[in-house]
Amino acid sequence: MTRMAIAGGLGVALLALSGCASFSPDGGFAPVQQAAQQHLGPQIAEGAMWARSDADRQRMAERVDALLARPLGMDDAVQLALLNNRGLQAAYAELGIAEADLVQAGLLPNPGFSFSRLSSGGEVELERWVFFNLASLLSMPLRQQVEQRRFAQAQTLAALQVLTLAADTRKAWVRAVAAEETLRYRRQVMQAAEASAELARRMAQVGNFNKLQQAREQSFQADAALGLAQAQQAQRAARERLTRLLGLWGAQLDFRLPERLPDLPAAPREQPDIERTAVAQRLDLREARLGVEQTARNLGLTEATRFVSVLEIGGKYSSFNSGPRETGWEIGLQVPLFDWGSARVAKAEAVYLQAVERAAEAAINARSEVREAYDAYRSAWDIARHQREEIVPLRRRIAEENLLRYNGMLIGVFELLADTRAQILAVNTAIDALRDFWIAQAELDLALVGRPTLSPRIATLPAAAESPAAGH
Repeated sequence: MTRMAIAGGLGVALLALSGCASFSPDGGFAPVQQAAQQHLGPQIAEGAMWARSDADRQRMAERVDALLARPLGMDDAVQLALLNNRGLQAAYAELGIAEADLVQAGLLPNPGFSFSRLSSGGEVELERWVFFNLASLLSMPLRQQVEQRRFAQAQTLAALQVLTLAADTRKAWVRAVAAEETLRYRRQVMQAAEASAELARRMAQVGNFNKLQQAREQSFQADAALGLAQAQQAQRAARERLTRLLGLWGAQLDFRLPERLPDLPAAPREQPDIERTAVAQRLDLREARLGVEQTARNLGLTEATRFVSVLEIGGKYSSFNSGPRETGWEIGLQVPLFDWGSARVAKAEAVYLQAVERAAEAAINARSEVREAYDAYRSAWDIARHQREEIVPLRRRIAEENLLRYNGMLIGVFELLADTRAQILAVNTAIDALRDFWIAQAELDLALVGRPTLSPRIATLPAAAESPAAGH
């Protein structure tokens, strides 16, 4: 067999080991878009775009401008966040990093070459060495499998970040719209308090009002002013939180929001098998399972290279100015005299056991989180419906009756004003309940696909407790 045939056969063998080491056209982004379409809907999922070129950025900027040209609904805000959030674009870059590692794992190790020239008297010896890292070559299929699972893990994580951003944007949008509604009602309360305080001041001047009654009205005016200041600060803070998620700045800060929250659904969603659904489709659990598989593969790679981690093969070609040429080959390996690889294997086994336990913990926590999220969702719906169908209509009927009593001169103007304040605060409490429902629904949606950040539920005092009507 000639040298050319040997070299050709070696080249074919190396090419077969290398596989197809190339980049995908979309950088592995297709599974992320599929997850967005499945859990967010086709329209919102249009915002899940990876800006990899100037043309992509220009197209995304045009869509951002189109969304900002009208008041931002809840779904519009989510789509805008997916298009414009720079942190999400940075998360997409992890796909490129993972794919580059995958392609790198499929590339043949570069050969080494050395050249030496020795002279002794009139004799000159030239040596040329070509060598390959044979251990790296033989372990390349295992390394490809490890990087393939890491790439799949990066895709799952990117999809989870898309869904998490969508849920966070929904909650921020709900809080921002509710804060603006609350601010409008707080201004109405302030107007009623100012009118009541001015009337009390005039009546006290003519001697028809004692100091205790006047102090009560002034106290309520001071409380209303404090509540208005707090509502203004809350509105600004909620809008800024939404602005950050939307990635807006400069002239884009003048975006518009609807005047009120969406209506309460006619009935809550019934999900009797919610735990099994969450365990089957939660992306963080899928990521944990991929982590366990990757760690197991890493353990196999560690076992395969525990004794021989350095193995090189090389060819030698020497020539002399006086004498025949010499050819040969050489194999070099690291002798496991002191390090038998037991420490590396023990570490890999411990890391594997750690990954298994964390995956089990994630599954247990997922069941609890989805139960808590669904319970909060149902409770929020019941509370919002009670506020809408019981408390607000009851306050409205009381206001109508008090107006009739005032027209009949059975009650005074201060009692009427106090009842008006109570009615406004009842509507404000209903807004808070509706806000909590939409936040609970966003958290439930996220709990079904990923790890949620559940908001603490704080009981709201009834509106009557904030009204000074009992003091009259």
